[in-house]
Amino acid sequence: MTGPTVDRWVEILAPYCPGLDTEVMRDFISRMDPDYFEAFPPEEIGHHIALAARLTPDDPCQVSITSSAEGQFDIAVVAYDYFSEFAVICGLLSAFGLDIREGGIYTFGEAPVPPPRAGSGPFRPRRRTRPGLSRKKIVDMFLVRPVTGTEFSAARQHELTHDLQAMIRLLDEQRYEDARRQVNRRLVETLGRRRAETGTLLHPVQIRFDNAASPTDTVMDIRSTDTPAFLYAFANALSMRGLYIRKAQLGSTGPEIHDRFYVRGRHGRKIETPSEQQELRTTAVLIKQFTHFLTWAPDPAKAIEHFDQFLDQVLESPRAGTLGILRDKKTLALLARVLGTSDFLWEEFLRRQHENLAPLLADYRHIELIRPRQMMMRELRRRLGGVRDQDRRRRILNQYKDEQLFRIDMKHLADPATTLSDFSLALTELAEVVLHQAVVDCQAKLSARYGTPQLGRGVPSPFAVFGMGKFGGRELGYASDIEVLFVYQGAGHTTGRRKLENLEYFERLAQETLGWIEAKQEGIFHLDVRLRPHGGKGLLANTFEELQAYYSTSGAAAPFERQALIKLRFVAGALALGREVEAHRDRFVYSGLPWDLPIALDLRRRQVQELVEAGRTNVKYSPGGLIDVEYAVQYLQLMHGHRHVSLRTPNTLEALGALEASEVLKPDEVRQLREAYLFLRMLIDGMRIVRDNAKDLLLPPHGSDEFVFLARRVGYAAADWQQGAAQLEADLEKHMQRTREFFASRFGAV
Repeated sequence: MTGPTVDRWVEILAPYCPGLDTEVMRDFISRMDPDYFEAFPPEEIGHHIALAARLTPDDPCQVSITSSAEGQFDIAVVAYDYFSEFAVICGLLSAFGLDIREGGIYTFGEAPVPPPRAGSGPFRPRRRTRPGLSRKKIVDMFLVRPVTGTEFSAARQHELTHDLQAMIRLLDEQRYEDARRQVNRRLVETLGRRRAETGTLLHPVQIRFDNAASPTDTVMDIRSTDTPAFLYAFANALSMRGLYIRKAQLGSTGPEIHDRFYVRGRHGRKIETPSEQQELRTTAVLIKQFTHFLTWAPDPAKAIEHFDQFLDQVLESPRAGTLGILRDKKTLALLARVLGTSDFLWEEFLRRQHENLAPLLADYRHIELIRPRQMMMRELRRRLGGVRDQDRRRRILNQYKDEQLFRIDMKHLADPATTLSDFSLALTELAEVVLHQAVVDCQAKLSARYGTPQLGRGVPSPFAVFGMGKFGGRELGYASDIEVLFVYQGAGHTTGRRKLENLEYFERLAQETLGWIEAKQEGIFHLDVRLRPHGGKGLLANTFEELQAYYSTSGAAAPFERQALIKLRFVAGALALGREVEAHRDRFVYSGLPWDLPIALDLRRRQVQELVEAGRTNVKYSPGGLIDVEYAVQYLQLMHGHRHVSLRTPNTLEALGALEASEVLKPDEVRQLREAYLFLRMLIDGMRIVRDNAKDLLLPPHGSDEFVFLARRVGYAAADWQQGAAQLEADLEKHMQRTREFFASRFGAV
């Protein structure tokens, strides 16, 4: 405003601003959007100026709530100006069950610089402006109505004021993602209680751009059918795309809304080109629609962030039908679940194979979880057919592995009907196929250089690979290592011109195989050979004779190594040698010799002391954790396997069934151990799937967001998120207590 006009307004407003510094009034009047003064009467403007005068760096937001006609409320938010502020305010109002019927937002001066979007480079915080008159301010006015069944009492009004101020403080600290995450969490929980109302939300949204109505801003006219949290969803979509909302006029007539936004792009300019407008129209509508399906996401903030990045990739290389699939309600609900579950799946698979995601989501019910081994081997041979270059063969094998892992993980995640046992079997079958092909290729590579390894009598020396641990037990899960043991028949040398002793040949073969298969971080397909004779100090590959000597009554194997051998299972190589080794395993493990229980319990106590953090729950190693179920079963196999052949299985669930059939355990004991085993395996998978890291075994602190999201990931998706988390906590305590009590009653406390 010009000087005379400012003076005139100071004169008009003076009666409504008693005791206020004239300079404060002049600053507000001169810098506020001129349209603001046409929207409100003098007494209301005076009230806003009084609120603005109370703002300080430590108290950057003031809220006023007054009753209006017909059970409605006027809410005024006066605050310093921050990027994405309007979206945060709208989100909290919706989270409190308030339907925004009308409103207007008005702003001082220039727009704040938005933070960079994910992946756009390091964020350099803007320098904080000097407190006082120089700070930019906003006045946001809303006419709201509590939705049916929602009470907006004085206590709730006080709570809303407190929460709005807390969110604005986060924005003041430039913690934009934290503010968005907290608002998403609260809003999505509210929408989850009203999911029945949000099942048919995909109403058309009409967006018209006007670059002539304002000299500085693009005007976006929005028309659509009103839906819960529409304003938040749309404003959040704009802020995620880097747009700054300088002014808005909000209105609704019955179920129809007509909103007008004055916006600027990331660089403070208008959105002028048709391509920019169409991209914004598409992404804003899809993000708005997707927001309503965040009720299906275990972690809503993770889901919306990944979806925004996903849209970038779709628009960079659009494929026919992809956007259409993304407008389908069932696809959006499933996509929210997938994108809100795992950082690892997004970074390692979804982001790199985004073109396959939408079709997979559309057809996931028809995709098989378990593919027969022979089918996968034929597929792999077809891809490798005619390829002689060793590096290319290795790349093809690992690419095939990654594709099949993606299929298995997505099917298990998307289809609640898949069981843990089937998921484990699917991973195990794939691991065996990949390991078999890796051994074949590595043998071909070495034999081309050194010839075929032979025994002293001139016949080829057989070579076999055995699964150990969860691989041996067909019990793989998210981030399970593939524990292997390499065995060859005996001494000799190769037939090539550059002869190698069999010891060196098979050592190289083991090394080549370990390097042939690429692991994702410390996740699945990380080959682990620590369970070989002599552990890390031993050779990678051993002769059958050495194996027999080590695993014998007079050998060097420790009691825990006899126990670990329960899991041994032939998986690749020479079948005859594989059966010989398994037969020796049975003779040694199930010999009937006494099991040294005190030594075993001492090892278990050391695990608790060394691997369990004080005050934290390690779902695997804490007393009553998964390992107590596994060890209990294995102890009983060692004690009774010489009498009951059915106990000689590397699979825990099969062993439990055999323990019941042989009457070593009572039916109730088996039922409780089976339930605890499946529950704890599910919980560990739920923790590991986020990063696909085998070390993710520590339960998040109770009451934390991480614990709530874990509960949702593993199926505790109650309308009240805290209630779901509390139920998970109760079930965990129940299963771990039962396991502790059983273990102590049978073997002694740890």
